[in-house]
Amino acid sequence: MTGNGYRTIAFYPDRCDGCNLCVEACAEHHAGSKEAVHSRIRVCGDEEGRYTGIALCRQCSMPRCAMNCPAGALSKDPETGVVCWDEEKCVGCLLCTLTCPYGGIVFNAASGRVMKCDFCGGRPACVEACTRGALELKRGADLYNAWGDLEDLVVPGISACLGCNSELLLRHTLRRIGPNVVLATPPGCIAGVGAVGVNGKTAVKTPVFHPLLTNTASMLAGARRYYNRIGRDVTMLALGGDGGTADVGFQSLSGAAERGEQMIYICVDNEGYMNTGVQRSGTTPFGAWTSTTPVGSVLRGKTREAKPLPLLMVMHNCEYVATACTAFMEDYYEKLEKAIEASKKGMAYIHVFSPCPTGWRFPPGKLIEAGRKAVQTNIVPLWEFELKTGRIRFTYPVDDPLPVQEYLSLIGKFRHLDEEQIRLIQEQTERKIQILKAFTKEGRDGDETRVEGVGS
Repeated sequence: MTGNGYRTIAFYPDRCDGCNLCVEACAEHHAGSKEAVHSRIRVCGDEEGRYTGIALCRQCSMPRCAMNCPAGALSKDPETGVVCWDEEKCVGCLLCTLTCPYGGIVFNAASGRVMKCDFCGGRPACVEACTRGALELKRGADLYNAWGDLEDLVVPGISACLGCNSELLLRHTLRRIGPNVVLATPPGCIAGVGAVGVNGKTAVKTPVFHPLLTNTASMLAGARRYYNRIGRDVTMLALGGDGGTADVGFQSLSGAAERGEQMIYICVDNEGYMNTGVQRSGTTPFGAWTSTTPVGSVLRGKTREAKPLPLLMVMHNCEYVATACTAFMEDYYEKLEKAIEASKKGMAYIHVFSPCPTGWRFPPGKLIEAGRKAVQTNIVPLWEFELKTGRIRFTYPVDDPLPVQEYLSLIGKFRHLDEEQIRLIQEQTERKIQILKAFTKEGRDGDETRVEGVGS
């Protein structure tokens, strides 16, 4: 690894209502006054009253302000990544304010000096003051700093489709878990990209085998029991598709979960059999086009809702169950960490939402956006269940979700949906959130919580 990764502040203009709480918080933190003149952040709007941007220091990797400072008053801290301003060295020439393309360093008329964001020692006051989530402290760099030195256990040049989410997941998961693992990849996309071998070579640098669709969990259970017998602690890991998990492979998964077998089972849910021609699976959502749920004069995509597999795994009393999305990598790493520990006692199950550019008909460059919108609309809520608490906890609660249409409009397999189908999907999404909330601490403690569909 070369150098450090740094935290940064992200701005989401669609969530900003121009309240200026961030401006006041910044000014108060640095000057003890809420006057905007002391704030290092500005919210910028257009003539229609929409708030479209912020003026804030981006802590550039090659800061123009520092390169053009004749006094050497600006420099980048290699440890924190913050571009620091030295008041003692500054001669007040204001060249820095002219060279910054983001308006990140400005002249404060009240103090007579320039000012810029200093990240508030790692806890930006503007982010903490924002009640709408328009400002977010991105911590992805922490993952890079923590795990970037570890070996990538997947070779370059594998045969995954362009923009494949499964490859992203495979690389991150194996890098974190490490080489002391036995990997099972049943028939599906991950096995298909060469993970189990092409021309006598495998794409992964760990022990890997190719079970049937029907026996992935049971084979891993047997392997783990053998290692237990000889006194070796080896992680058992399955990376299976939704077909091999929710459909034909469910019997072995259910049995292993009921017995409390020690393993991490990750379902890479791309909502269909993408590797064999985009057929529907048990987790294909309502209204989706697949090659076996076509769109025409009679059918308008799948007519049934997706199987709630993560909840079914909760009902098996697994040690740990979680949903995840690679658009929220920090959230995924935290869950993977818990899954590794839980797998020493019993089964840990992670259900990963996995958009497929090829089978879902959207550009590969939209992969992460599709994942974010799925979460932000509550189509894919992120949560976890720990057996020791017996409750579900939302790890990325979305209290003010976007309309489902904002996600559906990105995905080609939903392009045919009419208004009635979209309305039904919106209702299904809201109903599923209510069901999940009934399993949270707040839901279970509430005397008046009543959820249709549970126990009926």
